[in-house]
Formats: sequence, structure tokens, C-alpha cells
Amino acid sequence: MNKALLAPAAVLVAWSLVMMLWMARSRFAAMANSGIDLGKARPGGRGQDLEAVLPPEVMWKSHNYTHLMEQPTLFYAVVVILALAGGTQTDALLAWAYTGLRVVHSVYQATTNRVPVRFAIFFTATLCLMALAVRALLVTL
Repeated sequence: MNKALLAPAAVLVAWSLVMMLWMARSRFAAMANSGIDLGKARPGGRGQDLEAVLPPEVMWKSHNYTHLMEQPTLFYAVVVILALAGGTQTDALLAWAYTGLRVVHSVYQATTNRVPVRFAIFFTATLCLMALAVRALLVTL
């Protein structure tokens, strides 16, 4: 097994948890500043309900956390496939590039959030993921 391929996935998992904490801290502070009392929230409320209540800058962190629960799930699967099936150093470099780009994407979306730049970062990360997916196909077929 190529454990070097698993490290970028572990880092992205840890980063996702950092984003979750950043999101929670931002939301709770913004709710307190807005006078929202969680004790009086209606049952079944969801984070999406805060879109119209909290400033966009606060919600950007939530949007990014959601993004980290979407496409990276494919990354985790591909990395495990490659780790088990004999991925190479090139695969590890692509995995690190994907992870680094996702962290940059997170920080950018959570702070500045200009869509053209954010999309360019996302697209570049997606190219890394696509290359990893092709590599996973090649080593398993």
C-alpha cells in the first residue's frame, strides 16, 4: 500500500474540520450580534435558514464547508483506490496539489469570494482530480 497517497486525504479531512469550526464560530458570533436566540429557534431549523438573516461574509464559510462535503468525496475514493492499487509519486503530487488548491479555495471563498478567481482555483483542483481519476482507472483496469 502506498501510504504517501493517504496523507493529502488526511490533511483535507483535517482542513474540513477546521472549516467547520471557522463556520460555527462565525455563525454563532453573527447570530449573537444579530440578537438571534437559539433557544427560541423553531424546531427543525437548518443552516440554510440563516441565508436571509446573516451577512454574506458569514455564510461564505458555510458554503465552503458544504463544498468540502461534495467533490472531495470523489477525491477520497480515488486516493484510496490508488493507495491500494499501486499509485505512484506523480499520483501523490497530484493529490497534494488537489489538497493545497482546496485549502486555497476555502480561504479565498471564506474571505474574498470573487467568483472568477474562486472558479479558477476550483477548476484547477478539478483538473488534478480528473487526472487522479484517470490514473485510478489505468491502475485498476
